[in-house]
Amino acid sequence: MTIMRDELRTGLGYDSHRTAAGRPLILAGITVPAQVGLLGHSDADVLCHAVMDALLGAAHLGNIGMLFPDTDPANKDADSLMLLRHVAALTAGEGWEIENIDAVIILEQPKLSPYVPAMEQNIATACGIEPCRVSVKPKTNEGMDALGRGEGAAALVSCLLRRRANSLRCSPPLC
Repeated sequence: MTIMRDELRTGLGYDSHRTAAGRPLILAGITVPAQVGLLGHSDADVLCHAVMDALLGAAHLGNIGMLFPDTDPANKDADSLMLLRHVAALTAGEGWEIENIDAVIILEQPKLSPYVPAMEQNIATACGIEPCRVSVKPKTNEGMDALGRGEGAAALVSCLLRRRANSLRCSPPLC
């Protein structure tokens, strides 16, 4: 007798962007008041980009550069929360449920703690999960390296996906 078990997968996402004058600082869809924003082809939402890569990696669906290349004019100034909704729908379409998302965002200034609840809510809404399944932790680099000098921001995200045994689909063999 074969016992069907749920399949669990973890994903790891990372993204970084340089700071730039004259650009808005957008994190998880929130425009944070700041002297500089982040440079990128889309809205440069470093947090959403790392979440997307974590989800795509766990589901073995590629990465955001494959789905939303910066060479495609359609992605110019794209709203990363909309892109995240698309990625969440892709993973759900493969039978995956998001168990949790755990994120660290590294940025020297401004202080992000006041914006964390709204960031968690926006990510949860885009992914179709409860906000208690999303954790965002702002950190600084204590003045060390390019991030510590305020030359950029980075985000590191892990996620856990579950595919229920009764919804397993045929997918490419694991490497």
